[in-house]
Amino acid sequence: MKKLSTLLLFTIFISCQNKHTEEVDLLLLNVNVVDVASGTIQQDQLVAVKGDTIAAVVSADNAANYSSTETIDATGKYVMPGLWDNHVHFRGGDSLIAENEVFLKMFLDFGITTVRDAGGDITPAVMEWRMQIAAGTMTGPTIFTSGPKLDGSKPAWAGSIKIDSVNDISPALDSLQSIGTDYVKLYDGNLTKEMFYEIIKAAESRGMKTTGHMPMSGDINTAIDLGLDGSEHLYYILKACSPLADSLTELGLGYGMMSTILETYNPKLAATIFKKLADNKVSVTPTLYIMKVLTELADTDHSADSLLTKIGDGVIATYQRRIEGAKRAKASGNTSRYEMRELVKTMMRPMYDAGVNIVAGSDCGASNSYVYPGESLIGELQQMVGMGLTPREALITSVVNGPKFFDLEVKYGAVEKGKIADLLILNANPLEDIDNVLEKAYLIKSGNLVE
Repeated sequence: MKKLSTLLLFTIFISCQNKHTEEVDLLLLNVNVVDVASGTIQQDQLVAVKGDTIAAVVSADNAANYSSTETIDATGKYVMPGLWDNHVHFRGGDSLIAENEVFLKMFLDFGITTVRDAGGDITPAVMEWRMQIAAGTMTGPTIFTSGPKLDGSKPAWAGSIKIDSVNDISPALDSLQSIGTDYVKLYDGNLTKEMFYEIIKAAESRGMKTTGHMPMSGDINTAIDLGLDGSEHLYYILKACSPLADSLTELGLGYGMMSTILETYNPKLAATIFKKLADNKVSVTPTLYIMKVLTELADTDHSADSLLTKIGDGVIATYQRRIEGAKRAKASGNTSRYEMRELVKTMMRPMYDAGVNIVAGSDCGASNSYVYPGESLIGELQQMVGMGLTPREALITSVVNGPKFFDLEVKYGAVEKGKIADLLILNANPLEDIDNVLEKAYLIKSGNLVE
């Protein structure tokens, strides 16, 4: 009996000796974990972070099993993945680089930990920021970028690469790959539909993702068949939802066909297009918030906007072009923006229900008047809810569907072990009210607490 007791004590001693705490860099204690994809919440959890990665998500009862250099008591708070703004712009030329850099902090202020830059003319600066942010020597969101846009012989935006013939495509894609861009952004300044299709084919053969603007002479069905991965804004999808699309194309009206397209929108045809987009995993960025801002631009006084003071004079000067355009449209009685917005309100629910990978993007940046970095992404989510999505579904378009475009679901999209530790901690439940994403308590970017 004495030998048995001695053996038992020895076994307990060895067990205690082998038990150890796991060392991590950051602990969130007693936090409610929001699973955006499923719409469920795990209460009173512990989230452990090591380096830039989530090391564990377990019950807070396991706190004794972890030791950390930094601990946050998040009792009563909610943690979700950091937000993604999937359509932003850094641009305006070298003289506005410093003013664009200010945007990085503005994104973080609103809980945005990742942005998808949709093309501009300060690519070297963007690449430098991206490198420094990844190295931890600069504070800002993770940046995915297209680099320069691909446009026709007379590009609409400075810094674009001209594609006038098939011979221009391979060197253009070579240049994008050489600087390490993440996807190809097409633009329709005067890009022909033939070159639009050829770029998609060439990019597809290289495994490069494509999205952007389609020439109004083109057909999005054809583009999807060729491998198009995304469509920015809704003009091109709307065109495909009109039974008059082919005849209007033959008239060569360009965007002049939009009023007729809006008048002839066919829900049954739309359902067919939505299914094709979903079946082919084409991401669609509606950019609803900028649609609202531009629709109301001629009638809204923005001089007292709280964020206007953060915008540099150079960027503010770029707003004038759209302001003057809005005034001309109002004077001429053009109400197409308003009509489009009203129609889009009927599209969001059916498009989401069809399984289209809708991604939230604000279109903020120089030239897009009063669409402020950070705030505008929240506005985008609010617009989605106002057009029929639930708060959960709106959040999915940002934090789940954004990573899907880049096939990065394994790294992003949830608060789970092995995911990147980009975490937004809120004082209120975002699944109950989309406005609760503004209730930021803490932000963790790549495992580091953002002050």
